[in-house]
Amino acid sequence: MLTVLGAYSWINIRFLLEGAWVTILVSVLSIILSYIFGLILGVIRYVEIKYVSAIVGFVIDIIRNLPLILIIFFTYFGLPNIGFKPDPIWASIIAMAIFESAMVAEIVRAGINSIPVGQMEGARANGLSYWQSLRYIILPQAVKNMIPAIVSQFISLVKDTSLATIIVLPDLMNHAQIIYGQNTNYTIPMFLALAVMYFIVCYSLSLLSRYLEHRIGSSKKGADEAEIVAQEAQR
Repeated sequence: MLTVLGAYSWINIRFLLEGAWVTILVSVLSIILSYIFGLILGVIRYVEIKYVSAIVGFVIDIIRNLPLILIIFFTYFGLPNIGFKPDPIWASIIAMAIFESAMVAEIVRAGINSIPVGQMEGARANGLSYWQSLRYIILPQAVKNMIPAIVSQFISLVKDTSLATIIVLPDLMNHAQIIYGQNTNYTIPMFLALAVMYFIVCYSLSLLSRYLEHRIGSSKKGADEAEIVAQEAQR
């Protein structure tokens, strides 16, 4: 009992919260960057620009088949060789943004492909250019379809931040290791604290995903009506 109380002293809790802040910071910035670049790369793969789409697809396939920890190592230890030396926080953000961008790009491409061809044809028949049709008709519907998958990917990202402990990222996992490294009796209490904190963050994102799925389901009627309009325009 005394061991548990000692492990959860205010000093240790505050130290864990400092690590949790770094975890959240890395996660949020990685999510923002990976969503932006993943959306761009996904669109490039979909539109099949000569040579460019093939090169982008090749790079994405390479990244998706590499372990994240290898990308973290490369970012932290490799970039200094070309004159850029990021600290552990930025090295983690860059590595995770690269890795997750490749994952999001495939989700985006699949989301766009899930939209019936008639949507694009109907938009073009109504006078919109290819890019206008993609921007105003296809992408808004595709984003709705792929939000749950993207949220699930970002939940994995939050959990994967713990891998950056290997480059001494001062995150939640690293701070827990420091605490139980000073007193091995705190090992189990610290892992329990980690489990609770990661669960809170990831479950909150899961609830967000369910909420978005519900909203998407309620707006499906609007999408169906848009499909009918597109089909009518083709006639």
